[in-house]
Amino acid sequence: MNLIESHAVAGSHSQANRPVLTDHDLRHRAPAVFAAGPATGTSAAYTFISASRVLAGLREAGFEPVAAHQVPARRRPADVGRHAIRFSTPLANVQLADAIPELVLLNSHDGSSAYELRAGLFRPLCTNGLLVALGEFAAIRVSHRGPVVERVVSGALEICGRLTNLRPVVERMVEKRLTSGMQVHFAAEAMALRYPVLAEAGCAVEQLLRARRAADAGSDLWSVYNVVQENVIQGGVLRHAASGRLTRTRKIRAIREDVRINVGLWAIAERYLQAA
Repeated sequence: MNLIESHAVAGSHSQANRPVLTDHDLRHRAPAVFAAGPATGTSAAYTFISASRVLAGLREAGFEPVAAHQVPARRRPADVGRHAIRFSTPLANVQLADAIPELVLLNSHDGSSAYELRAGLFRPLCTNGLLVALGEFAAIRVSHRGPVVERVVSGALEICGRLTNLRPVVERMVEKRLTSGMQVHFAAEAMALRYPVLAEAGCAVEQLLRARRAADAGSDLWSVYNVVQENVIQGGVLRHAASGRLTRTRKIRAIREDVRINVGLWAIAERYLQAA
């Protein structure tokens, strides 16, 4: 395994030399972070707290933004839409194979969701983000009322403290070997997550097991999980459309869907880890 060192960075780069995003970067990638107010029609119980204040609190605690994404809003202003920010964490000497632990913050200003904190992994090799569930602490949600900033920072530190629990899980995944049959079954479950109606997939289950680079090939659970995750989330897999035309699967861009599938894939991997 490779030793991945994660630490709070005072300069312009974070873990794995990943650039830290400036406010200018964030305004371009997720303008809702700097919203001046909530969406029209939100409940009177909704307390608007700009995500920029939460961002400042997390920065003070040692978390640096390294990626951001916002779903385009068709019927709402761009500055209130659902958005996600990934942060490097103030951890040190965390060994997670070829992955780096991160904090993921989800939010919107239209009253449709609370602030949501999740654990994430980032693989520099293929730049795909993985979301993981930490048992019953799979997510920490902070409603838009009360001392929001303090509660978000507290939740972030709690998740950060539990990220070290991922080390033995990842180590066991690296050691766990899957037979060819188990790999196909794993891919089939992943396919069902993306396409509940399998006939709509238009591609064979085995295609999800094709590694995009030689370094990712392997029969261990960690390799299989990462290969399947990239093919499911990032898209680009050849398929036949309903019309019969040859095309490629699309990348998952919707934040809710990305979270749903990523968390589901991690749950599948953990189940295979426990299998005899």
